[in-house]
Amino acid sequence: MHQPTCLHAGRMRSLAATSCLLAALALAAPGLSAQEAGPGDAVKVETHASKWDYPKELKVPEGSRTHIVQKGDTLWDLAGKYLGNPYAWPQIWELNQWIKDPHWIYPGDPLIIDLARAVATAGSVPDAVANLQPDQRRADPGAVRRPELGFSFQDFIQLPFVAAEGAEAYFKGQGAYTITANKRQDRQFLGEGEVVYVNGGVDQGLKVGDRFLVLKTVARKLMHPISAKKNLGDVIKQVGVLRVITTQSKGSVAVIERCLDTVEIGDRLVKFVEPANIPLQLRTDTGEPAKVAPNAGIVVYARDAKLHAAGGDMIIVDKGANDGLKVGDVLLAIRVRTFPVGSGTEKKPPTETTNHYLGQVLVVRADAQTATCRVLRSAEEILTGDTVTP
Repeated sequence: MHQPTCLHAGRMRSLAATSCLLAALALAAPGLSAQEAGPGDAVKVETHASKWDYPKELKVPEGSRTHIVQKGDTLWDLAGKYLGNPYAWPQIWELNQWIKDPHWIYPGDPLIIDLARAVATAGSVPDAVANLQPDQRRADPGAVRRPELGFSFQDFIQLPFVAAEGAEAYFKGQGAYTITANKRQDRQFLGEGEVVYVNGGVDQGLKVGDRFLVLKTVARKLMHPISAKKNLGDVIKQVGVLRVITTQSKGSVAVIERCLDTVEIGDRLVKFVEPANIPLQLRTDTGEPAKVAPNAGIVVYARDAKLHAAGGDMIIVDKGANDGLKVGDVLLAIRVRTFPVGSGTEKKPPTETTNHYLGQVLVVRADAQTATCRVLRSAEEILTGDTVTP
């Protein structure tokens, strides 16, 4: 499951255990016809950006009320506010099953809250978690902890890759659309929650709710750092995800749902496919001199054209699926060093070569001739031209 930008709302578990409840997306709340309503009232829910197929109108059951999600709301906080016990958040989710994942609620989403449950839940916090606050872990070493990830949604929407055939040929092959304009014409660089226009609509098969990955060409004709005449292709970077909110015959209106880099007019769009998180797994064969396999590769690019890459950065290497690499492989980053061993008087002193361990990288995308890797650990900065080995 992907994880859009959010704040951890707490580590909770019912029946004396802990689980993670994440905060709502930090999008600006849309205009609302009503913030809240009482029993018997009907609430019309205005159109807004949400991952869920939310009800367009609600009738409030007897003994209940509605709450329209605002920026910063969480089920944890709402359970504390309305039910008197933040650990009763599953009871709110139970009444709003159109929310497929309780970790995510969006500004504008309508919630039914059964106030009768407040009496039963208030003050019933389990002793084992009574002193916990959001974003804190239990001191008990045996407590359930969320596994560290080697690759998450935040990494996915910053991932660069090489289009060996060139960017334009790649976009054509993918049937890419283009962001043609934005609602606020005075803005060049766009962020989350902003509205844009797309050159594809009903005639092209687009429909409300479709999600697209935003792509930007960041380098043309990437040259190999060692084989200087070898053109590897164009570098394309994933920069965000947007969702279609209105369709017309040949164009659509969309909202930028998630981005960590700026989105611009002219950026390209391809169908979004939900990525998988990859749990962190590290290798232990990190001694020196490091062994280099016959199919070792070379670092040819670092995200954002950085000169140095370290933990969390993305790099591209000149080996790919054709060389046996696959998503999930952990490679060692190595620097080959040659040093003199002579007396110092020779005109051409003899030398030896050794391999220094630099860190570990995870293959997160494997194309035919190149692969994108995320740096998991680094003992030193990783440079273009350094070696990576299975």
